[in-house]
Amino acid sequence: MTARTARPAPTRPAGGDSSTPGAPRGRAFGGLRQLHTRARRAWDRPLTAYYVIIGAGLLLTVLGLVMVFSSSQIEALRSGLPSTYYFRKQLLAAGIGAVLLLGASRLRIRTHRLLAYPLLALSLVLMCLVQVPGVGQTVGGNRNWLQLGGPFQLQPSEFGKLALVLWGADLLARKQDKRLLNQWKHLLVPLVPAAFVLLGLIMLGGDMGTAIILTAILFGLLWLAGAPTRLFGGVLAGAGLIALVFIRTSENRMARLACLGATDPGPDDRCWQAVHGIWALASGGLFGSGLGASSEKWGQLPEPHTDFIFAVTGEELGLAGTLSVLALFAALGYAGIRVAGRTEDPFVRYAAGGVTTWITAQAVINVGAVLGLLPIAGVPLPLFSYGGSALLPTMSAIGLLIAFARNEPAARAALAMRQPAVRRRPAGVGRKTMRRRIKERLSGER
Repeated sequence: MTARTARPAPTRPAGGDSSTPGAPRGRAFGGLRQLHTRARRAWDRPLTAYYVIIGAGLLLTVLGLVMVFSSSQIEALRSGLPSTYYFRKQLLAAGIGAVLLLGASRLRIRTHRLLAYPLLALSLVLMCLVQVPGVGQTVGGNRNWLQLGGPFQLQPSEFGKLALVLWGADLLARKQDKRLLNQWKHLLVPLVPAAFVLLGLIMLGGDMGTAIILTAILFGLLWLAGAPTRLFGGVLAGAGLIALVFIRTSENRMARLACLGATDPGPDDRCWQAVHGIWALASGGLFGSGLGASSEKWGQLPEPHTDFIFAVTGEELGLAGTLSVLALFAALGYAGIRVAGRTEDPFVRYAAGGVTTWITAQAVINVGAVLGLLPIAGVPLPLFSYGGSALLPTMSAIGLLIAFARNEPAARAALAMRQPAVRRRPAGVGRKTMRRRIKERLSGER
């Protein structure tokens, strides 16, 4: 018998053979780790927040214009107006807002700080004018509007949000430079009294929704300034007590609170809006009934193009559309937090944090009301709902975030590297013209 030669055992790759049960799972986990590493590297790039803020803000504004066009046509026709009436007004506001956004994104940080006090003074004057009989107007039960002539109105309290962010950020930054924020009196005064003046003027008109957003901005600034938990809790408890008093003394607000989680309009249809908002979302399914095919906007759902535009979005674009909107707001908020967390300028940190708190809190309150998780507060969805008075200061705030994101040292260096170098022709090199080749003269030649 001939001796058989021993063959070497086949070697297996380090990751395991495909026949091994744990190999596909190992490769899957490895792929997820690589994807996570790439996403983290992409997010850590200097210009990521800059592009995310621009992209998310632009997409929300454009998608909002589309949904305003879709959701407002029936409302306009019922009022005897052209079907594109509300869309044209929103498009005009978006154009003006784009100019304000570009202007805010190009201004220097010092210029923004100089504009804080004039903007606060102007907002206070306009909010006082709202309470003057014959000047201010009442819309939807709230007296918070000024008539500008024709179909145009202005809500000064919306600009009060931007004024509080800029003025509060400048105030806290100056106090931090003087190392005064470790004393509670310098932390609260005059920030809290000035905010209470704004809140008082707003509540005189009965607009509690805007007052909630302004309170959220105040808490955000105090949190960023490092307010101790005891002091922060005291201010929060005081604001909660005042809010409870305003709710208990208003039959309308108590009725809105009673509609939380309602699935039936109830007696006298007091939960009509909340229930029809839920029905609109429920009928949308995964991908919606199609753009323009909403049935609730045909007189069933009140305010389909303003406070409840998210419900119409869910009915026409489905779960995919609503999740896309929420993802854009999440990206915008996360980018704002990144800008506030990476800067060494205290004003930029406070202002970026205040703007992020403002937009995020307002989006949460609006979406929560549409979902039936929060009382209906009457606040629009930022950059999305109809309303020029809300759109203009919000787009200006987005311009602020863009300016802050591009002023980071690493972002400035990255943008400078992407600018094309100016090619200069050396002296004496000729250039072609239509007639003949002319030799360039030196700078001192005549």
